[in-house]
Amino acid sequence: MPTTSASKVLKLLQKDILLEVRQQYALYGILLYVASTIFVLYMTIGRPDAAVWNGLFWMIQLFICVNAVAKSFLQDSRGRMLYFYLIAGPVDFILSKLLYNLLLMLVMSVCSLALFALMLGYPAEKGLLFMGIVCLGGLSLSLVFTLLAAIASKAQQQAALLAILGFPLIIPQILLLVRLSRFAFGEVFREGAIWKATGLLLGLDGMIVLLSVILFPFLWKD
Repeated sequence: MPTTSASKVLKLLQKDILLEVRQQYALYGILLYVASTIFVLYMTIGRPDAAVWNGLFWMIQLFICVNAVAKSFLQDSRGRMLYFYLIAGPVDFILSKLLYNLLLMLVMSVCSLALFALMLGYPAEKGLLFMGIVCLGGLSLSLVFTLLAAIASKAQQQAALLAILGFPLIIPQILLLVRLSRFAFGEVFREGAIWKATGLLLGLDGMIVLLSVILFPFLWKD
């Protein structure tokens, strides 16, 4: 497995954060998309019951992740990628992207949860638990779509390939997140079921990170 350097990963992560700060239009565009979508839901259905609220929330999270994470690779030009090829290794690069998109999705998840609570109410009986599940969900979704965006960036039809690859991989995670969320909304589970679902979700996250580290060097050579 290729070696990596923590300092190089942090430098690349710092670069992505600085670019995001300087090009704030992309972040503001995503926030505007989130706010307008939630506002349309509020005008259409008002304040839904807990089950509908939960489903709508994770659907919005999915669309946020596609828009936020995909651009992290699509915005890198061929010349910029050649520069990264000279100063860092593939493992350094993909780990920095995973960390950056993880941080980005945590911020977007908290913002979308705040907007949902403001406009559509907050029916979760265990509010702090649901916030933890939201952060875990943001982490999981960002990892999957970072790997998919890396693969799609090497293809011509990038957006289409991202959607095609993402659908079968993201469904198990969305189902697990919805199931975990029901516990925060007061649904009763068998003893230990919540920890099994959490462990399975974390296991999938670990597998995605491992696949990213193993597979990305082959894409890097192209």
